[in-house]
Amino acid sequence: MGFVTTKDMFAKALNEDYAVGAFNVNNMEIIQGIVEAAQQENAPLILQVSAGARKYAKPAYLLKLVEAAILDTGLDIALHLDHGEDFDICKKCVDDGFTSVMIDGSKHPFEENIRMTKEVVEYAHDKGVVVEAELGKLAGIEDAVNVSARDATFTVPEEAAEFVEKTGVDSLAVAIGTSHGAYKFKGEPRLDFDRLKEIHALIPDTPLVLHGASTVLPEFVAKCNQYGGDIPGAQGVPEEMIREASKHGVCKVNIDTDLRLAMTAEIRKYMVEHPADFDPRKYLGPARDAIRGMVAHKISNVLNASNKR
Repeated sequence: MGFVTTKDMFAKALNEDYAVGAFNVNNMEIIQGIVEAAQQENAPLILQVSAGARKYAKPAYLLKLVEAAILDTGLDIALHLDHGEDFDICKKCVDDGFTSVMIDGSKHPFEENIRMTKEVVEYAHDKGVVVEAELGKLAGIEDAVNVSARDATFTVPEEAAEFVEKTGVDSLAVAIGTSHGAYKFKGEPRLDFDRLKEIHALIPDTPLVLHGASTVLPEFVAKCNQYGGDIPGAQGVPEEMIREASKHGVCKVNIDTDLRLAMTAEIRKYMVEHPADFDPRKYLGPARDAIRGMVAHKISNVLNASNKR
């Protein structure tokens, strides 16, 4: 048991057409709920930390919480930096013990993205750490990531092949229609599977990553709204689309919004039904249970990753 890279995880997932869940973490209860679900489902697991999480919980606390999860469950866990904006933050996380980092140069011109990514790859690989990069721009808002629909661009397959060859990156996040946040589609959900298939055909040995891939489960949206929330019309990526993507090179699926919704829905419900309570353990406990149940559902019914560890 211990910290592991995603290298073996992705090789197995790529060969067997399933995906590994990469779940964003911000505090103890979220981590506990996720790892308990992964242990229950005997599934590979990636815990990832965003810039917002680092600012909120502080890196040292998050690192020790993940270490505690490994000791408690005996799981092998990949610890991943989500959306690293520059070399310095990636280097810091590599030096701190992360086993995987993402350098997100997608907002920069193609050649600058290559330069940034190659610099991180060279440093990380020397330390035994794997690297994810992004090509194309996903719309939506998540922590420090804020891209308008107008500025979003899909990944060009030929550029993806050139990018991987020139950088030596281990995995590549692609833009095919997913987006960050709870409002992923204004109309009928649609992903560009023809584009995904073309990318996978050009770089068949490169694990692909879907960001903004929460399904925004309707039951949690409804519960939030029932107990005082105001998130009408929230819509995510349908579960069958995630399952289809895993057949065409997608080995890592990022999930954050669903965690937030599950936790918030249970906290709202508890607060309304128990207005006299003020012990945080009373409402954070059910919130942790909701996360565990939701993550177990994702692993077994969406990612098809149960019993793959």
